[in-house]
Amino acid sequence: MIDIRCETLPDYTVIAEVNTLAFGQENEAKLVEKIRRSDRYIPELSLVAHVENVVVGHILFSYIDLAGEETLQVLGLAPLAVHPQFQRQGIGRTLIKVGLEIAEAKKEAIVIVLGHPEFYTRFGFQPSVVYQKNGFKTPPF
Repeated sequence: MIDIRCETLPDYTVIAEVNTLAFGQENEAKLVEKIRRSDRYIPELSLVAHVENVVVGHILFSYIDLAGEETLQVLGLAPLAVHPQFQRQGIGRTLIKVGLEIAEAKKEAIVIVLGHPEFYTRFGFQPSVVYQKNGFKTPPF
């Protein structure tokens, strides 16, 4: 059974390990550390998935700026990591659903993700080109 909860200080080391193993590099683990030290960090939106008290997944939503004619503070979903031995078991899906529920409860208007469209569209995300065609500008990233 998968349990989801907010990260705690003792989780930091294993979260870094899960991110490093999931992505095959340390960049995402370093990103998580930088976000935690910033004013963009939202503790209740840094979630871990654990199975039998072992952390096997992590998701982080933090504030980013959506720049256009005006600058809006929105949520960015990154990174999402699941330990390779636990991938394709619904853990990432569960982390996203719980995170989006918390974001909705906090009345956050927009969540942006840079990721695989085939995966994220099932959660209601749409490619930015949809918004560009409708007259909205997206940041160059």
